[in-house]
Order: sequence, then C-alpha cells, then structure tokens
Amino acid sequence: MKMWKSLFVGCTLVAASVGMAYAGNGDTLKAVQEKGYIQVGVNGDLFGFGKADQKGVWKGLDVDTARAVAVAVFGDLKDRLRFTPLTAKTRFTALQSKEIDLLTRNATQTLSRDTALGLDFVQVNYYDGQGFMVPKSLGVKSSKELSGATVCVLPGTTTELNAADYFRSNSMEWKTVTIESTAELSQAFYAGRCDVMTSDASQLAGIRASAPKADDFMILPEIISKEPLAPAVRHGDNQWKDIVNYAVLAMINAEELGITSENVDEMLKSKNPKIQRFLGVSPGNGAALGLDEKFAYNIIKQVGNYGEIFERNVGVNTPLGIERGLNALWTNGGLMYSPPFK
Repeated sequence: MKMWKSLFVGCTLVAASVGMAYAGNGDTLKAVQEKGYIQVGVNGDLFGFGKADQKGVWKGLDVDTARAVAVAVFGDLKDRLRFTPLTAKTRFTALQSKEIDLLTRNATQTLSRDTALGLDFVQVNYYDGQGFMVPKSLGVKSSKELSGATVCVLPGTTTELNAADYFRSNSMEWKTVTIESTAELSQAFYAGRCDVMTSDASQLAGIRASAPKADDFMILPEIISKEPLAPAVRHGDNQWKDIVNYAVLAMINAEELGITSENVDEMLKSKNPKIQRFLGVSPGNGAALGLDEKFAYNIIKQVGNYGEIFERNVGVNTPLGIERGLNALWTNGGLMYSPPFK
C-alpha cells in the first residue's frame, strides 16, 4: 500500500511540474490575447499565397493559414490579424526579434533554420520543389539546356544554394542577378535582365499568373529540390507551437473526415466519436491546448478545410492552376496526413 501511495504522489508531482513548465511557456499566447491580435509575417507580393488585393484585403494560402490560427485563438476573425510584408532576407530576423508572432511566408524547413536560427517549424502547409521559369522565346524545353544562362534569384534563400548545386553538378555555367524584393526581381525578369527565374514551383506559378503576358512564359518540367513550406514560430514556446501546429492540422484532419465549411454544423450531430472529439462535442482537445473546445469547429466554419483553402487560392480553377499532387491527402496518394485528434 505504501509503495502505491508513494508511486501516486511521485506521479502527481511529475505531472504538476510538467504542467507548471508548460503553463510558463505560453508567453506568445498571453501576449496576443492581451493585445487582441496576431502580428503575422507574410510574403506581401506573391499571388496565391500572400498578397493584398486592390481593396487591401489579404488573400492566399499562407494568409488563410494565419486566419486558422487567429480563429483557434480568438474564435473569430474580427480584426484579429495584422500583416507585415517581409522579404526573404528579413523574414527570420523579424520572428527572432518578436516583431511578429507568427511567420507564414512560404518558408522552407531546413535543419540549419530549425537549429542555428532558433526557429520551430510546424506542420507543412505546402509541399513544393524548386523549378525554373523561362520566356517561351528562349526556345528551351529542359533545365539541362540552361548552360551559360543568366538567372534571377532571391538572395539568402535555399533557392540560391540549390541552383548553384544544380548547375555545378550538371557541369553548367551560370550567372546570377540577385534582388531582395520578389516584385523587383520579377520585373527584372520580365524586362529581360535575366534569361531564367528560379524559385519554388508554386512561387513561379504565382509570379507567372501576375505577369503582364502570362502566356509568354513557361515553367520547365524539372524539379530540383524538396521544399517543405511551413509556418514558423520562435523556439522555446511549446504551447504556441502546439496551437499553430494543430490549427494547420485541423484543416487537414477536417478534409480527412469529410468536414467542410458548408456541412460542419450538420456534422456536430454526428455519432462518430472521432468527429465528436474533433469538433469539441466531446471535450478535451481544446483544454489540452489552452483553447476553446470548439477551436477546430471555428476554424472549419470560418476558414475551411485544407482542400477548400487550397482550391480557392492556388487550385486548378485559379490563375495558378496547380493540381493537388503531393499536397493531396495521404488517402489520395499525397503527403497530407494528420495525427489523431484525441
């Protein structure tokens, strides 16, 4: 009896200490709740992922990802986000310096960024790979034909290193034109200052869609890298990381369960225990994150599931015309997969 009593007391103390450590780690959540909004770092000029329209309304896959986090935290979207446009060079320092609370700016997760930069990446919201875009007038059909080309590339990115490795490994010469701003780099490409533009294939699709004459350009078929693009937070705030992570996963899990923004209210009546737990009918998930029990319901109702945000921002019926591919659910041959919500 004494042994069991000692074991119970020991487990209770361990649980209490873990809970205290966890509670003390919620600095970001507390800060955003006090000010009433989340400061989000975004691309700012990438159609389909992060860009304000002519009325100043922010749109894009990364923007909707930020909206999902805001709804998880606040339960609504009433002026809950402030957007900070960032370049590839300034995006990580803005997060490190606490200029922003969250980075959703088509950033590739890498080992060095996870460690040396003091960042934590959460669930990937877009699986991508680097490609090349050329004017059709250049007359090339493959990236293997680009020896001697002048290439427009953003500095301080994995893109620059990948391109250097690719040209070197294929014994090809190249010259670079580096400009920090995506918009200015695109203009340089359109003006003929370089023969080729290289970036993530999704970014090339967004740039091409915004071109003065989109049909004058083509994206070559080769993909030369793996680019898992994911939101990022500062290292060390475990609760905030969990919240951002499960906000993204909620959209993926909803698509797996067949829950959409249109049928989510009806799904509240489901007898399926997985759906009951996910939508907060059966409590537990929200409390575990320090959120309302219906955080996932609120995300799907106000933002949509992953398939919905993909299709409206970058899908086949948008100017980008991107098929799901790797970003399909795992049940459809893609990589999108959510752990159980329980």
